[in-house]
Amino acid sequence: MNSAYVIGQITVKDPELWAVYRSRVPDTLAPWGGELVFRGQQSAVLAGENRHPDIVVIRFPDITAVNGWFASPAYQSLIAIREQAADMVLSSYET
Repeated sequence: MNSAYVIGQITVKDPELWAVYRSRVPDTLAPWGGELVFRGQQSAVLAGENRHPDIVVIRFPDITAVNGWFASPAYQSLIAIREQAADMVLSSYET
């Protein structure tokens, strides 16, 4: 079975709003089988350029679950908070 991942590259603009967003995301993941793999801060850029110092990786059962999660009313309701709280690039990947 293939998994799918959402990778978020993040630059926090408002730590308080970011904390609100982060606290609400887990409830949006559960119905889609999403689980946090890790969150981290960049130690070094070993090759190329990366403008975002923080990262999050979320695993889903498949790409259908990723797309369902992202389009869900529960997650969509958090986007305005996310956009105020951070600059973020969200990408999905399949394995």
